[in-house]
Amino acid sequence: MTQLSKKALEGIESWLQDPYIDEETKQELRALEGNEQEQEDRFYKELEFGTGGLRGVIGAGSNRMNRYVIGRATQGLARYILEQHAGKEGKPSVVIAHDSRHFSPEFALEAALVLAGNGIVAKLFPSLRPTPQLSFSVRHLGASGGIVVTASHNPPEYNGYKVYNDEGGQLVPDQAEQVIGYIREVPSFDIHRLTREEAEAQGLLVWLGEEEDEAFVDTVASVSVNRQLIAAGPGKNFKVVFTPLHGTGNIPVRRVLEKIGFEQVHIVPEQELPDAEFSTVKSPNPEERDAFKLAIALGEKIGADLLIGTDPDADRMGAVVKNRDGEYVVLSGNQSGAIMVYYLLNQLKETGKLPNNGAVIKTIVTSEMGAVIAEHFGATVFNTLTGFKYIGEKMNQFDQTGDYTYLFGYEESYGYLAGNYARDKDAVLAAMLIAEAAAYYSTQGKTLYDVLQELYEQFGYFLEKLESRTLKGKDGVAQIQGKMTDWRSNAPQEIAGVKVDKVLDYSQGLDGLPKENVLKFLLEDGSWFCLRPSGTEPKIKVYFAVRGSSLADAEQRISRLVDAVMARVDA
Repeated sequence: MTQLSKKALEGIESWLQDPYIDEETKQELRALEGNEQEQEDRFYKELEFGTGGLRGVIGAGSNRMNRYVIGRATQGLARYILEQHAGKEGKPSVVIAHDSRHFSPEFALEAALVLAGNGIVAKLFPSLRPTPQLSFSVRHLGASGGIVVTASHNPPEYNGYKVYNDEGGQLVPDQAEQVIGYIREVPSFDIHRLTREEAEAQGLLVWLGEEEDEAFVDTVASVSVNRQLIAAGPGKNFKVVFTPLHGTGNIPVRRVLEKIGFEQVHIVPEQELPDAEFSTVKSPNPEERDAFKLAIALGEKIGADLLIGTDPDADRMGAVVKNRDGEYVVLSGNQSGAIMVYYLLNQLKETGKLPNNGAVIKTIVTSEMGAVIAEHFGATVFNTLTGFKYIGEKMNQFDQTGDYTYLFGYEESYGYLAGNYARDKDAVLAAMLIAEAAAYYSTQGKTLYDVLQELYEQFGYFLEKLESRTLKGKDGVAQIQGKMTDWRSNAPQEIAGVKVDKVLDYSQGLDGLPKENVLKFLLEDGSWFCLRPSGTEPKIKVYFAVRGSSLADAEQRISRLVDAVMARVDA
């Protein structure tokens, strides 16, 4: 007796019978006969198009990443774009970029040909480009939207499909809901598609190149606040080790650093070239020390002053600095963010360029340290939900009202943006800014580690930690939801011996923010912790933050809090 659900059985049969599905895909599905758990997971639902688009394991099936799922999503997106463009002159256009993952070029071309089949001009990069460049190019070219094929720093078996609006930001919930509605209305494989030859001949497939690359690099470099100083002095001898972790950051990061005057940039050779398997790392994630193993070895060999890593689609940047014992330590996203906020605002102040209505934007799970620093310089701090799309949305509001001048936006997960040229986090910009800050402070005999200690002494000892639990498949989704329900309905009165002062349930739509399945617990001593299911991975994430009177005090506080909360999460 089969364990497969009715939906899975019908899905498998539909794919095997449909003449639109190629024979290779059908063979992959036939090979799964007898493996009911895998069959169920591939077909028990359709891969969800969330606010960030699609992300999933590559393979055949409705709950997998493949050209058919992408084609259907693009058909729904095409209808949305045509509706948004109604009444405007000329044909609508969409910029498309992709990373170095398995099938990324094929998926990007598939999306382009479906758009072309709907009369939309697809402007496609011929080889891998960073996600922030896609955001920039949508704005620079005046496009109607954008697509980037990437799964960011997920494991090699994943790929994804992120959609951008005409302002260069990822779709916010109300926009995503409209696109999702149109996708649901697309009959199984009723997709309008041209061949590559047809699309090119009709001017509906346009290839982008060097001109767009140069515009992006020049624009990022223009955000530098100390370009002349770097080029005149420290840029000549300051040694930077950079690893693109087999991704899209290799060329643009090098070009930007060279443009502002860095002459000693050393690339980790084993991780320089694209590799869809990311074979030199467990995970291509600059949040993890393991990803910097080879960079640290090269840094020690050449005596590097700073190590930088970017994730595969170059929207996240991690930095490694020397502590006072000469050992390399990986900065957290919160620490790098606080340093960049301080450096940027301090330099603007010293040069008389700090506006009176300056604004810094961060997410609700990001440390308060950067906020305290920003307020010290007279900037207003805004909090958004997790996801850079909300920071981009806030930037658009500033542009429309003129009430605030955007200075810097960031999130603890290694995403940063200064400058008004994009609406997504940019590791190319962050690499430039952190290198510039490190070189600048080196002229004062300080490392970024020294600067961080000074910031702690001045603004308080802020410590943060992130714990996550991976729960895969259909059962994992249910477990994650069960844990969120438990914490929501049975909120603790105290935790780790500290009274819970307030519970913020963002599913209720707090502070004018969109509703989201996030719980944040504020404690009486100023500490907090937050639970949220990941929007891109099968994980529940738990964020922790404390502020201590000393580093030792902060370490004790966070250790007690993490132990107490995770004991219940794991129960």
